Amino acid sequence: MAPSNTNPVAVTDEVLQKSRVTVVGSGNWGSVAAKLIASNTLNINSFHDEVRMWVFEETMPSGEKLSEVINRTNENVKYLPGIKLPKNVVADPDIEHAVKDANMLVFVTPHQFMEGICKRLVGKIRKDAVAISLIKGMEVKREGPCMISTLISEILGISCCVLMGANIANEIAVEKFSEATVGYRDNKEIADKWVRLFNTPYFLVSAVQDVEGVELCGTLKNVVALAAGFVDGLDMGNNTKAAIMRIGLREMKALSKLLFPSVKDNTFFESCGVADLITTCLGGRNRRCADAFARNGGKRSFDELEAEMLQGQKLQGVSTAKEVYEVLSHRGWFELFPLFSTVHQICSGRLAPSAIVEYTEHSARLPLL
Repeated sequence: MAPSNTNPVAVTDEVLQKSRVTVVGSGNWGSVAAKLIASNTLNINSFHDEVRMWVFEETMPSGEKLSEVINRTNENVKYLPGIKLPKNVVADPDIEHAVKDANMLVFVTPHQFMEGICKRLVGKIRKDAVAISLIKGMEVKREGPCMISTLISEILGISCCVLMGANIANEIAVEKFSEATVGYRDNKEIADKWVRLFNTPYFLVSAVQDVEGVELCGTLKNVVALAAGFVDGLDMGNNTKAAIMRIGLREMKALSKLLFPSVKDNTFFESCGVADLITTCLGGRNRRCADAFARNGGKRSFDELEAEMLQGQKLQGVSTAKEVYEVLSHRGWFELFPLFSTVHQICSGRLAPSAIVEYTEHSARLPLL
C-alpha cells in the first residue's frame, strides 16, 4: 500500500484552527441567522460544520421540548415554521454548553435580556472568542446609553462587531434577496470573517468601520416604525408616512452623531440605514403592532397586542422608545427630537395616536418641524 502524503499533525492543526460558531438565540431572526451561517460552514473549510444554537427551552403543546423538536425535525416549529434548517444546526438548551467550544458567538436575543445572558457567560467562553450582535436596542444607564455591542465587550472582555440591515427574517428564510451591513471598530480581518460567514448569493453583506453608527441605525429605526404604524392605523396616507420617515431619518442621524461624534454620514446610506428604515416602516412587526394600537384608539396595550400578534416574539420599538426618551430627558433634548419624544408619549398613553401629526386650520405641527 502506498504511504499517505497526509501529515497527521498538520491535519490536527487545521482542525484545531477551524472556527466554531454558536448562535445565542433561536427566535425568528436567530433561526434565520443559524440557517444562513450553517449553509456556509458546510462549504467553507475554515469553519467547523456544526453550528450550535442556544434555545430558551419551552414545552410545546405536545409535551415535547422545543429543542428536541428542532433537532428531530430540523425546523423551529414555533418561531420559524415551515422552514427547514440545515442538518448541521444543533439546538442546545444549555447556554453554557452551547458556547463552551465556540470562538465565534452570534448574539440575537431581545435586547432587554442581554445583560443577564452576558453575566451568565462570564468565565464560560473561550479566551480567543469574538462576537457579533444582531440585536436592536440599547441599555440606558445613569451615565448614558450603552450599546449592546459595548455591553457584550465590557462584560465578556471580547471584541464585538454588529450586523444590521433591511432584514425582515421571513423573507430571508425563503431566500429572497436582501442586504446587510457589518459594523466593525478597528479589526478589518475579523469583520471580513463575519462577512464570509453570513454572505450568500441572496444575502449580500458588506462591512463599514462604524460600530455605533450601524448599531444605532438598527436600534432607532424601530421607534420611527412605530410612528409609521400610527400613521397607517389612522389612515393618514402615504404622503404623511413619507414625511414621518424623512423626519425619523433626520432624528436618527442627529441623535447618533450627538451621542457618538465618530458616526459617519455614509453609514445612513448603507443597508443598515435608509434601507432598513424603509423596510421596517413598510412591513416590520413594530409597524404592524403600532397600526393595531392606533386602530384601537390606544385602548389596547402593546403588551396585549404583542402577545396576540407575534406568537412569542418580542417588540423592540416600544422599549427602545422609552430608553430614547430617558436619554432625551437626561440631556434636555426633547425640543431637538419631537418625533422620538412623541412616539414614547403615545406608547405610554400620555398622548393619543393622532398626536403623531397635529395640525390646525392655519398651521401644521408634525412632531417634525
